[in-house]
Amino acid sequence: MADSAAVDVEAQRGGALQTAKDLFSGAAGGIAQVLIGQPFDIVKVRLQTSTAYPSALSAATSIYKNEGALAFYKGTLTPLLGIGACVSIQFGAFHSARRFLEQRRADAEPGKFIPGVSSLSYGEYYAAGAFAGIANTVLSSPIEHVRIRLQTQPHGAARLYHGPWDCVRKLSSQGGGVLPGLYRGTSVTLLREAQAYGVWFLSFEWLMNADAARNKVARKEIPSYKVAFYGGLAGEALWLASYPFDVVKSKMQTDGFGAQQRYRNMRDCFAQTFRAEGARGFWKGIGPTLLRAMPVSAGTFAVVEMTMRAIN
Repeated sequence: MADSAAVDVEAQRGGALQTAKDLFSGAAGGIAQVLIGQPFDIVKVRLQTSTAYPSALSAATSIYKNEGALAFYKGTLTPLLGIGACVSIQFGAFHSARRFLEQRRADAEPGKFIPGVSSLSYGEYYAAGAFAGIANTVLSSPIEHVRIRLQTQPHGAARLYHGPWDCVRKLSSQGGGVLPGLYRGTSVTLLREAQAYGVWFLSFEWLMNADAARNKVARKEIPSYKVAFYGGLAGEALWLASYPFDVVKSKMQTDGFGAQQRYRNMRDCFAQTFRAEGARGFWKGIGPTLLRAMPVSAGTFAVVEMTMRAIN
């Protein structure tokens, strides 16, 4: 009787209530992600879009000396609101896609594959993660565009934007509309998000499943420090798999408008970067990005997993 009740509870997990829990847990993880990662992110963007800094330490020192400690949290309001929503969508979309794929497998293999008990293939985990990245692009592309503009604008009286909403208005105006202005770089963002989150979720699920199998425990019994560690490793894999796309995105989203525009499109940006800087140009700023990835991704997965365990 107890086994039957457990199966009934598991069968209901794909409903609207569970989706709401996925979204809420993701939002909590997104807030943690921004608060931990913002100082690393501004250094990464400065290195990607400028030749003024020979190293990450030089960039960080220059920012602190010339702009003050608060400069490391420039443009934080936009990601704090937006990235919370983005991570919420990532986890909500991933788990929705996962449940869809599990049900499809159960229908194809009745009695052999049990949703919530049997594991998907890692190709299916990658597909679910890629779907989450694609779903996330609608929000992440304009949010990251605004954040990058705010992070790279001049300091003090020479600044170009008086906050995120002023930036949205000016980008839409200068770019000739919301799509060509605010959504500039969306094509490469789509590629980055699909690859990044496919690898992110795949890596995390592989590490969690391997631990559960190795120690013969249920997933929910894996301690939080291991969840955080596996989340951190997944973050390293995410950036190693997608970083060149991120460099091109940053270049396109800091490019000028009209006569000041350098890159016609994503393909032209890839070509110009390779001609000017070679293959190394696609990996500028990878050091601070990988330093950032471990604590940020660890914090995100730990907060999401612990929140999910608490509310389930």
